[in-house]
Amino acid sequence: MSEPRYIGLFNNGTLFHRFHKMKSRLSDCEICPRRCGVNRLKDERGDCNSGALPVISAACDHHGEEPAISGTRGSGTIFFSNCNLKCVYCQNYQISQNKNCQHVNEVDSRSLALKMLYLQDELGCHNINLVSPTHFVPHILEALLDAIPMGLRLPLVYNTNAYDSIETLRELDGIVDIYLPDIKYSSDKYAMKYSRARNYVDSSRQAIREMHRQVGNLVMDGDGIAKRGLIVRHLILPNDIAGSSDSLSWLVNNVSTEVTLSIMAQYSPYHLAPRVPLLSRKISGFEYQTVLNLLERLGIENGWVQELDSSEIYIPDFKRDGHPFSMQVK
Repeated sequence: MSEPRYIGLFNNGTLFHRFHKMKSRLSDCEICPRRCGVNRLKDERGDCNSGALPVISAACDHHGEEPAISGTRGSGTIFFSNCNLKCVYCQNYQISQNKNCQHVNEVDSRSLALKMLYLQDELGCHNINLVSPTHFVPHILEALLDAIPMGLRLPLVYNTNAYDSIETLRELDGIVDIYLPDIKYSSDKYAMKYSRARNYVDSSRQAIREMHRQVGNLVMDGDGIAKRGLIVRHLILPNDIAGSSDSLSWLVNNVSTEVTLSIMAQYSPYHLAPRVPLLSRKISGFEYQTVLNLLERLGIENGWVQELDSSEIYIPDFKRDGHPFSMQVK
C-alpha cells in the first residue's frame, strides 16, 4: 500500500513550516471566509466560538458514511465541536452551535494525535475522517507532526461544509487525500438567511475547485475504498432551498463531468428548523425524484444516492456516551 503524501511533506520539513504559518494566522484569525480577526492564540473567540485549543466531541468508527469512506472496517471519524456556519437545520447542532461546548472536551494537539492513532491501530479504520475541520486546521497540522513519527499512515478525509478559504486549502495541498465537501446552496440569499454565511456560493465553489485541483476525481482501491480524490455531498432541502439544479449543473460544467456525488435525502427539521416555514418538514417524494431526474439529465453516474426517509440511520446523538450513532450501516 502506498504511503499518504503527507509522509513526504513531514520528512522534508514542509509540514512543519506549514503548521507554523497557519498557527501565526490564528493571532488575527482569517482561517475561514469569515475572517473574524480575533486573537485565538489568546483564546479570543469569533463566529466559530473556538479559541486556542481544538474541541472534540467524539472519535469513533463510523459505518454510515459513503461506502468508499466507511468500507468494511469503518471510517475513523473525529467530530470537532463548533462550526463556522450557523445552519438553522443543523443535525449536529448539539456540538456545532452550543456555546456551552466552548471549553468542554478541549484537547491539546498531542491528544488529537493519539486519537488518530487509536482509530488506526485499535479500531482498524480505513481513514481518518475530520468532520468540521475548517476552524482547527492549524491544530490538525500540529497533531500530524506528533502522529506521523508514531506511525500514522491512514489517508486523511477533510469532511467540510465547504465554507473554506482558498489560502487555508492551499496549505493542505499534499496533506489531505480525500476531500468531502458539501455544496449547500446556489443562492447567497438563502445561505445568509439559513446559515448566516455571506458569499457562500462563490466561496464554496472556489473551495471545491481548489479541492479538485489538488486531488482530482475519486480513486479507489480494488476493494472499493477511497484512496484519493473528491466526493461532493448535496443535501436535498425542502422547497428547493438548496438550488439543486444550479449546484449540480455547476459541478458538471466547472469541476468535472466525472465528479463523484453523494446525494443525501436524510433531511429532517432539526434544531431551529421546526420554526422555519420553508424548512419545517422532510423532503417529499416529488422533490426526491426531481433530483434523481436531474442526475440522469446531467449524466452524473459516479457516486451514491440515499434512500428517501433514511434520516434515523444517519443522525448522531452526541448526548450518548461513547458512540453518537445508535444505528450503524454495515
